[in-house]
Amino acid sequence: MDLRECYEELEGSFEEVSKRLPREAMIKKFVLKFLSDKSFENLTTSVENHDYSTAFMAAHTLKGVCQNLAFTRLFESSNLITEALRGDNHDESLIAELIERVKTDYKITVDAIEKLSE
Repeated sequence: MDLRECYEELEGSFEEVSKRLPREAMIKKFVLKFLSDKSFENLTTSVENHDYSTAFMAAHTLKGVCQNLAFTRLFESSNLITEALRGDNHDESLIAELIERVKTDYKITVDAIEKLSE
């Protein structure tokens, strides 16, 4: 799989990331580096522990990384959970629903990146 096919599979925008990072080698470097980012793990663990302050920070970081890399699908779900975790009044049923969406989108993203790295 090439980089453009990877972006199609993870429902991202290769055109958008190309505006930020003009060389494909650099894009690929950062896409592969995403696999070692701990934001998703920190988010899921923090939500499981009802530590919403830490979960917010992790979600916000994940959202930013996804925005910078133009991982559109995962950006959208991480943005939704970031907003649900913002502040002190948390709707736990909404957070539970949104974390499942983030998990699904994260898996799609990681699966596509792993195919790229083969």
